[in-house]
Amino acid sequence: MTIVLQSSNLLNSSTSCRRGLIRGNTNISNNQTFKISLPKLQRRARLAQEQELISVFSTNGSPIEKRISPSRRRDPLMIEKLYAIKEAVADRVEMHRNIGEQRSQWNSMLLTSINGITLAAATMVGIAASSSGDSVLGLNMSSTLMYLAATGMLVAMNQIQPSQLAEEQRNAARLFQALHNQIETTLSIGNPSSVDVKEAMDRVLALDKAYPLPLIGVMLEKFPSSVEPAVWWPQQRRRQTKSVNNDHWNGWNSKQEEEMKEIMGVLGRKDQEEYIRLGEKALKLNKFLAMSGPLLTGLAAVGSAFADHSPHGSWAAMLGIVGGALASVVNTVEHGGQVGMVFEMYRSNAGFFQYMQESIESNLRETEMQRRENGEVFELKLALKLGRSLSDLRNLAAASLSKGEEIDEFGSKLF
Repeated sequence: MTIVLQSSNLLNSSTSCRRGLIRGNTNISNNQTFKISLPKLQRRARLAQEQELISVFSTNGSPIEKRISPSRRRDPLMIEKLYAIKEAVADRVEMHRNIGEQRSQWNSMLLTSINGITLAAATMVGIAASSSGDSVLGLNMSSTLMYLAATGMLVAMNQIQPSQLAEEQRNAARLFQALHNQIETTLSIGNPSSVDVKEAMDRVLALDKAYPLPLIGVMLEKFPSSVEPAVWWPQQRRRQTKSVNNDHWNGWNSKQEEEMKEIMGVLGRKDQEEYIRLGEKALKLNKFLAMSGPLLTGLAAVGSAFADHSPHGSWAAMLGIVGGALASVVNTVEHGGQVGMVFEMYRSNAGFFQYMQESIESNLRETEMQRRENGEVFELKLALKLGRSLSDLRNLAAASLSKGEEIDEFGSKLF
């Protein structure tokens, strides 16, 4: 905006003084023009126009908003419910992490304490066997009591399996964190509905059931009769119908469906069966060690009690010494090697492959394409979870189709 100023004889002054005459004549030519630019006034004018437009849109409603159907608008109530579930999930992540660290410390402290008690008792038996006098009886009684205490502690420790408890809590923290991230994604880019809220609630309750926090009453069985994959997800339900787009097949085609069927077969025949087989071996080893440790400390307690009160006192003392040493070795292998944790890891891995199979099957079973997860997105997620590229995943399906059950390759490259 420019303001034009014209001056004609703007200044013509004369100045005089009594003591001297001073005359000043200042003449400015007529019709002289000044141009002054004022950008602030221009911005204010534009802001005024924008405010008028905003007031019109706020009064009459945005044309874009009018074209959005009410069903696609974000429901504040559903958003509030999802935020409440998100806060509960974040709290569970912290709880499972803290309890997992606590139970891992249980394993270390109990292992150190029991081994210390056992080796101290074996040392006492050895000293008593090579000594004589009144102190022998005290040494034998002390070693016997220490062996009995170690036996009771071992029975309790083998029953709860602290290393396996710690692995359960680590898995729970990881899965709850994954659910927390999924809820954040839904809130950020999605349109939360009652179906999303119901699905999130079901997953929280399923995880609570799969990985309980208490030890009494609801603790997972540590020595089951058979190895079953871990199940931490709710029953697969039909997906909500998505808005109709230009892609009627929703990213799916017949070739991709065949590939998914082959991949599902590979995961079931190779990966899941392999981890169930390894889990059975770990379970048998853990059962053997869990029975051997208390048995050896019990025999050592009997040997130390009769080391000086029987015709075969030397053999009893040897039983007390050797039994205590072997019990320490067995206890170290079982809990120092964390055999229970290894069993839980195999069981969890088998559950992961079962979950992948059910996810593929639930999508293939759905006849309405718009109820399925987008085929391209689902294929990408599957490839990432199996540690493969998209081309590598398709090559696996082709190899399974050509070789059938004779294929040697596993589906997952991660574990």
